[in-house]
Amino acid sequence: MKTFHPQRRVKGARSRTSPQRAPVNPWQPVMMRRRTFMSALLGATAIAAACSDDTLVKPTEPPPGVYIPQVKPGEDLLAYLDRTRGGFDQATFNKLIGAANPFKEGDEAAALAAADETSRVNARTLLSNTRIGDLRAHPLFDDGLFQLIEQGVDSSQAAQVSTWTMGELKRFLLDKSEAEIKAIMGGLSSDVIGCIVKLMSNEELIAVGRKVFNPLPGSNLGAKGYLGARIQPNSPTDNVEDIRWQVLDGWAFGVGDVVLGTNPVSSDVFSVQAVELALKDLLDTFDLAETFPHCVLSHIDIQAEVETRTPGSTALWFQSLGGTEGANKTFDVTIPKMLDHASKRTGQYGLYFETGQGADGTNGHGNGFDMVVHESRKYGFARVLKQKVATAQLGAGKPARPWVHVNDVAGFIGPEVFRSKEQLVRCCLEDIVMGKLHGLMIGLDVCSTLHMEVTLDDLDWCLDQIMPANPGYLMALPTKNDPMLSYLTTAFQDHVRIRSKFGYKVEDRMWSFFQQLGVVDAEGRPGPHFGDPSWVYLQYRRKKGDTRSEADILSEARAQMTEVRKRGVFIAEGHGANTWDLNADLDREVRFLYEDAKASIFAELPATFAPSIAQAVTVATESKDRQDYILHPPTGEELSAGSLDRLRSLRDSQAGQYDVQIVISDGLNAWALTDEGHLAPYLQRVRSDLEAVGFKVAPEHIIVSAGRVRAGYRIGETLFGALPDRNSRRAILHVIGERPGSGHHAYSVYITAPGVDTWAQEGAVDHNITRVVSGIADTALTPSAAAAETVNILKQMAPR
Repeated sequence: MKTFHPQRRVKGARSRTSPQRAPVNPWQPVMMRRRTFMSALLGATAIAAACSDDTLVKPTEPPPGVYIPQVKPGEDLLAYLDRTRGGFDQATFNKLIGAANPFKEGDEAAALAAADETSRVNARTLLSNTRIGDLRAHPLFDDGLFQLIEQGVDSSQAAQVSTWTMGELKRFLLDKSEAEIKAIMGGLSSDVIGCIVKLMSNEELIAVGRKVFNPLPGSNLGAKGYLGARIQPNSPTDNVEDIRWQVLDGWAFGVGDVVLGTNPVSSDVFSVQAVELALKDLLDTFDLAETFPHCVLSHIDIQAEVETRTPGSTALWFQSLGGTEGANKTFDVTIPKMLDHASKRTGQYGLYFETGQGADGTNGHGNGFDMVVHESRKYGFARVLKQKVATAQLGAGKPARPWVHVNDVAGFIGPEVFRSKEQLVRCCLEDIVMGKLHGLMIGLDVCSTLHMEVTLDDLDWCLDQIMPANPGYLMALPTKNDPMLSYLTTAFQDHVRIRSKFGYKVEDRMWSFFQQLGVVDAEGRPGPHFGDPSWVYLQYRRKKGDTRSEADILSEARAQMTEVRKRGVFIAEGHGANTWDLNADLDREVRFLYEDAKASIFAELPATFAPSIAQAVTVATESKDRQDYILHPPTGEELSAGSLDRLRSLRDSQAGQYDVQIVISDGLNAWALTDEGHLAPYLQRVRSDLEAVGFKVAPEHIIVSAGRVRAGYRIGETLFGALPDRNSRRAILHVIGERPGSGHHAYSVYITAPGVDTWAQEGAVDHNITRVVSGIADTALTPSAAAAETVNILKQMAPR
């Protein structure tokens, strides 16, 4: 069961120190801060005056960061490189462009951040003076995805703007009308779009964002003055009742018009199919299937398989996208695969993509260029796929009306990308403009993980700063706390507040539906059934032909909502002092879980943990302490030298006898492993079930302190990479504490089972060949059920 530990915060957990900066070559001439240079100069003068002439004074090493002390009038990027480097230098070119960004931790970690504000201003000056054609002639990184994105650029429109400087383009976007912007928008490459936002202030980004709109065909979604919502009815166990009730709850607040989009716990085809059908049933019952779609956000291949098994069960198809071929490989995505899927989307609904700044770099695919341009390239990929859907519709004899949109998940990764509310706002504004300039309808998941320095109340401030740019839609949950993904995002009642404050409207057909339900009145004010999901359930049952009395159906609704809440899923009802406030009891519960999550983040495995696990072998990563682990994820992915030695000894003693190794890491919530009834039942059941079907499970349990998912891959490489049987499959089951926030103190199991020949290639094993069972806790997916699912998945990956 969950054991809350209000007194167990690590000492000093509330204080935050600045992240350690990544090492770079200290003698590159562009790397020195101006203030450090002046201090060093004055110090050297004083020392020289006090010393004899033959005394050598060593120069002060400049700090990390892209240092640009001065630029000449009219100088552009290429002229600056000629002057300082003697010609074009790709690495420095990429750094200069990265230095034009406002500060974010993700750029600093990649050694692409400006050394100081003077350097940032100078980088923007150089970029502003550079011609669009010259930027396109010098790509920051060239791969197959970049070449595909370039094919999506309109060549005639590109020719119109090729001689413009980036400064002239900025002025054009700020001064001209939407029609004039759209006349050249198709000629802007993704790299150009990624660079133009660097030159704009937040106010200028808002000015462009509220000018350009790309509504979805046949709707007002993404139109000026409209703000839609993706209801995100996530369940820790993929329970269809949890999912159904969250949708009914959203409609009770007049929210939900873009997509019913569930993030699944399980990637099992039959589980995904069950959720798809549950969502479809809601839309079909209320005759809304042609108004907006449903979607289960599993891998696109799984969605395609579900559609093949049950034609008509899916609507919109989803996929996460990366900004390079390598980053997409992490998602098990290739260009041919996505083009093939797009070519089959000939119906009313096409494709739905999710992206986010920093995802590429944190997955090891930064490739030396900054995360704003990475993000822009994702939109470029989406633009090409949107074009492909339009072509497919024409080929099927239908009008080209591609329903394709993107959701920018800003803030989901964590403080290694950016830490503050100001950076979150900046990221969202950049992405709104980049998405719109790509011709996309773009929404936002304005979110925060529990290890960022963005609070529940900070999110309200962020929304107020972002909303003037008029994104297409936001996420929508019963509260700000997602019960499955354990992060903070937008609640149903946030939409109510935003509609009141900014005057944004819901899609017209859905607004009529909400009026029919009685949750809003003819003037758009809360109606008699506002915030009453039991009333919406009654209408659902009536649509199903249920003739029972109103009292009986409402009694059933109360009982079902009670069961949903017992599973840790929030259902919002009523409101507080304002119609956009949570009721007081629910607000207190959400805030309690937030504080518990903050404490969980800094919890560590106690000294008594390893001795309680049978045949424990303890290892550690390169994280120096908990703070280092949280702020610098790569340190938790690599094992210390002593740990590698310990694993090699274990490898030698095991002598290749076993094909499954269990690994246990604290992750982001050690309490997920130490709470009573969580870990032990899983370990007992999974071991016995694996052995019953013929797997040979190593008797040792490897315990990793400060471990992340990739630490498990390093363990697999060490244990299995040198085995002589190159064709045999060997598996790592990595049990790891999840991000806290839901109150479940849940853990996940990452299942990886390639052949020995793959384990032998350092870095070849990654997330793209790993499957996961998540949300495991006695109050969510039970340890016993999770063990059974683990065994089923492993049997598919490594048949006996």
